Amino acid sequence: MASQQPLQASVLLPDDADCAMLLGRVWSDAQGGPCPVLVRGGHLFDLTGIAATISGLLERSDLHQALANTDLPDLGALDAFLDGSAGRLLAPVDLQAIKAAGVTFADSMLERVIEEQARGDSSRAQEVRARLAPVIGENLRGVQAGSEKAGRVKALLQEMGMWSQYLEVGIGPDAEIFTKAQPMSAVGCGDKVGIHPMSEWNNPEPEVVLVIRSDGTILGATLGNDVNLRDVEGRSALLLGKAKDNNASCALGPFIRLFDEDFTPGDLENTVVSLRVEGEDGFVMTGESPMQAISRTPADLAGQLLNRSHQYPDGAVLFMGTMFAPVKDRRGEGQGFTHEIGDRVEIASPRLGRLINWVDRTDRCPEWQFGTLALMRNLFERGLGERI
Repeated sequence: MASQQPLQASVLLPDDADCAMLLGRVWSDAQGGPCPVLVRGGHLFDLTGIAATISGLLERSDLHQALANTDLPDLGALDAFLDGSAGRLLAPVDLQAIKAAGVTFADSMLERVIEEQARGDSSRAQEVRARLAPVIGENLRGVQAGSEKAGRVKALLQEMGMWSQYLEVGIGPDAEIFTKAQPMSAVGCGDKVGIHPMSEWNNPEPEVVLVIRSDGTILGATLGNDVNLRDVEGRSALLLGKAKDNNASCALGPFIRLFDEDFTPGDLENTVVSLRVEGEDGFVMTGESPMQAISRTPADLAGQLLNRSHQYPDGAVLFMGTMFAPVKDRRGEGQGFTHEIGDRVEIASPRLGRLINWVDRTDRCPEWQFGTLALMRNLFERGLGERI
C-alpha cells in the first residue's frame, strides 16, 4: 500500500553514493533556513560558507576544488532531515529557471498526438491509439529530430493527413521548451505532488533533469517529475501552462549529481529511469525510460534552451522529456491510467538515486510561500548576503 512514511537515506542515495559528488538543499532548523549541502558518507555538510545558494555555488569556476574541502561544517545525518528531527529535504535548486523539453521520445510523441486527437477525453484514447499507432509509431522509431530522415517522415505523414503540432516539435528542427515552474517553487523528495482537482486524466512524467550553468555548461543531473494533466493539454496545446504549472506540480531531487571521473556525460546518455506508482487501492504500475531512445541529445536541448538569443544568468535546470506515457487501465477498461489521491510515486535511476513523492490535490498540498524575496530576507538576516 502507499502509506506516507519517513524515508531513509539508504533508499534515496545512488547505488555508488560513496564515489558520487552529490549536492542538495535542506531547511536546517539549527541554521534557521535553507542551506546548500554536500552529501558525504550519509551526512550533510553545510556549504553556505562557500555559497549561500545552489545557483551561486554552481556558478563557481572552482566548484570541484571548493567541494574537496574536508573542513565543512557537519549538519548531521541525512536521516535526521528525512525524519524531520533536524529539518527537511528541499528541492536541490533555488534561483535557477525551471524549464522542460517536451515530446523528445517516440512513444510520448504518439501519446501527445492521441491526446490531441481525443480532445482530452480519456474514453476515446484507446480507439485513437489503435488507429494511429500502427502508422505513426512505426514511422517514428529511431528518427533523429531535425535529420534528413525526419524530414522525409514529415512529408509522408503530411501526405497521409496525420501531421501534428506535437510531431513538429518531436522530430522537427526546433525543440519544444517551456517553463515548467517558477524558481523556488519545486518540491523535494518526500513532499506531496499536486494534481489539479479539475483533472480526471493525468500522469507522472519521470525524467532526467539537466543542471546547466549560466554559460551553458551542463554540470550534472538530477531526477524530476513533470506532473502532467493529459485532459487539460489535450483540449488545447495553448493550455500547456495550466496543465503543467500548478501548486506542487514539479518535483526535483533527491540530489544533483555532478559530472566527474565517476559520472560522465556518456554515463548520463546511457541512463535508464524507472517509474513505480503504488496506490492506496492496491494498484501498481511500473515502467522505464531509457535515455538512449531520446530523439535529441542533451547538448542539443541545452543549446536550444540557453544561447546568445536567450540567457539565464542564474542558471537553469531542464527536464529532458519522458518515454513513458502510462496507459494501464485503472478506473475501467479503455480508460487508461490516471492518478488517485494517495499514490506513492517513485522515480529512480541507479546513478541518480530515488525521487519519492505522494499525490494529493493541488489545493490540499502546502501552499508555496517561500519565494525569492523570502530567501533573500532569510539569507541577509543570517549574515549570508555577501555569499548569495
